[in-house]
Amino acid sequence: MKKLLILAVVVLLTHSPLFAQHSLEKIWESDSLTLKGPESALYDSKSNALYISSMASGTVVKMGLDGKVIKNDWVTGLTANKGSALYNSLFYTAETSAIAVIDVATAKLIKRIPIEGAVMLNDLAVDSKGIVYVSDTRTGKVYRVEGDTPALYLENIPGANGLLTVNSDLYVAGSTTFQKVSANKEITTIADGFESGLDGIVMVAKDEFVLSNYKGILYYVNKDGTNQLLLDSRANRIMANDISYDSKTRTLYVPSFGTNRIIAYKVK
Repeated sequence: MKKLLILAVVVLLTHSPLFAQHSLEKIWESDSLTLKGPESALYDSKSNALYISSMASGTVVKMGLDGKVIKNDWVTGLTANKGSALYNSLFYTAETSAIAVIDVATAKLIKRIPIEGAVMLNDLAVDSKGIVYVSDTRTGKVYRVEGDTPALYLENIPGANGLLTVNSDLYVAGSTTFQKVSANKEITTIADGFESGLDGIVMVAKDEFVLSNYKGILYYVNKDGTNQLLLDSRANRIMANDISYDSKTRTLYVPSFGTNRIIAYKVK
């Protein structure tokens, strides 16, 4: 009887979500000839393509889901462009102290929205109502932009970087913390104590996420806030910057700023 009880406990524990392990399977890696400091990848289901912020060249590169370049100068003339988002045929990307707005159909810059006092705008997200959120990593702030009018939304978030909107919630990655901010600005810490340098956020299942650390680390964060190390490529100097995700194919797109590549992984 005692042996049966022990066996039952072992079976229960090993099949518990707490013990579920995830892994990455590398699919492809782009060449290093076109991209210059790719800081952000943005998957677009409508065009079935990726928009890459080639930060060091001030361009946006359009790339196929096979890692082949479609257009290496889709947009040019940007300044240190980083996180990006799409909404109603507009492409938004964070420059140093302004948000650049591009018409997707013509690939033309139509305006810039300056953020007064910004030092290093970094990631950007747009909610279902078209409200834009942008982080300023150097000042630890997040701004909210409605109708082209920016306003300070959050502050005192050291290393504020990755942003993700899900329904009425805003998810924010600071340097070492991962938080959820409700519509009435109630802040819940999901997980903390990460290696400093958190960068991007994607949701891969309900209340489950992958976080990137620009130094070259990927974490899987579970519903209960526990996390699993998915990848640590620091020894090979392969970075992991602002990531993107295709939920249909479970493909994670990871920019590596230092090696000028995009790497695609299957999340398993």
